Amino acid sequence: MAQANVTEALNRQVSNWNVLFVKLHNYHWFVKGPHFFTLHEKFEELYNEAAGHIDELAERQLTIGGAPLATMREFLEAATIKEAEGEKSAEEMVQDLSSDFEKLSAELGKDIEACEEAGDDATADMFIAIRQSVEKHNWMLKAFSSK
Repeated sequence: MAQANVTEALNRQVSNWNVLFVKLHNYHWFVKGPHFFTLHEKFEELYNEAAGHIDELAERQLTIGGAPLATMREFLEAATIKEAEGEKSAEEMVQDLSSDFEKLSAELGKDIEACEEAGDDATADMFIAIRQSVEKHNWMLKAFSSK
């Protein structure tokens, strides 16, 4: 049962990062306003990082004998992160991503605990590193949008 929790966590993370990858592209392409250049570059940085997380998470799943989800339908069903919808202002994009990062950080905390209970330190370490990055990016997003 403990190992099943780890594979479930890995698949949820693969799904979340795939949805976030697409959302970040959406924001990268459609951001407008005085912060265009700053946010256009930041969103690209974030989707490139997301791509690395996706590959690392899926390969870890395979390494421990699991099967990573690999279709958009599966990602959308398993993800807790929602797709980008409608037009958003640059500020709304930043706030939405900050909310997503808060959700990811909380879920990663629970996933780390599940890995520790299963004795899977390698996956726990991966989740810890991803969580550290998410928290740093979220701090920066919040600093950007503070008035």
